[in-house]
Amino acid sequence: MNFYAVKAIFLVEMARFRRSIMQSLAAPVVSTSLYFIVFGSAIGSRMTDIDGVTYAAFIVPGLTMLSVLGQSVSNGSFGIYMQKFVGTIFEVLSAPISSAEIVLAYVGAAAAKSVIIGTVILITARFFVPFSVMHPLWMMAFLVLTSVTFSLFGFIIGIWADGFEKLQIVPLMVITPLTFLGGSFYSINMLPPFWQKVTLFNPVVYLISGFRWSFYGTSDLSIGISLSMTFVFMLICLAVIGLIFKTGYRIKN
Repeated sequence: MNFYAVKAIFLVEMARFRRSIMQSLAAPVVSTSLYFIVFGSAIGSRMTDIDGVTYAAFIVPGLTMLSVLGQSVSNGSFGIYMQKFVGTIFEVLSAPISSAEIVLAYVGAAAAKSVIIGTVILITARFFVPFSVMHPLWMMAFLVLTSVTFSLFGFIIGIWADGFEKLQIVPLMVITPLTFLGGSFYSINMLPPFWQKVTLFNPVVYLISGFRWSFYGTSDLSIGISLSMTFVFMLICLAVIGLIFKTGYRIKN
């Protein structure tokens, strides 16, 4: 393992995060705070409790996941895409660093940024909504696992994209709708039976359900199913990345 190369790429990516702190950290925190104000305070005061949890507290895990998923995909895709865009990807490929180490560096930096953003959002949420975390270790585990998984997915998008339009279309047209339809603002048990079954094809449902369980001990799906489906999605992303480096798809050709 070339730790020096991994560390160098990781530090460069984190330095870019610090340079654009207003865009990278402040923007998602402010936008999520507006959700807490509108849905938590204004609308939440008129909603009934869900599974014994006030509506304002119920949406805290969902809103946190909404930001973490979006930021993971964006950070994971932008880092590798910029190397392609400016032409320095060939320097990375010619350096004495393996494909696994490249993925570890870029995805590790993207996941670290997402974990920081998710943590700051949870701290900010305490100013708007009183909530508790029943299983803090599981909460951090789901936060890290989600950040890594969707940073891998973002890495794939960054390699696939050949323009800034494609870089943005998947987060806007796929990730955001899936997150909104994944139980961020409601329990899927509130849906009609047919739509409950349809919702199970949404991978975000398992992430939000498991994350919410770590807060309140209640969820739409069992914790085992949530973990299993998250790991399956991660393995699929790893397999796709392995195939990309093996074939050189949009990297070497």
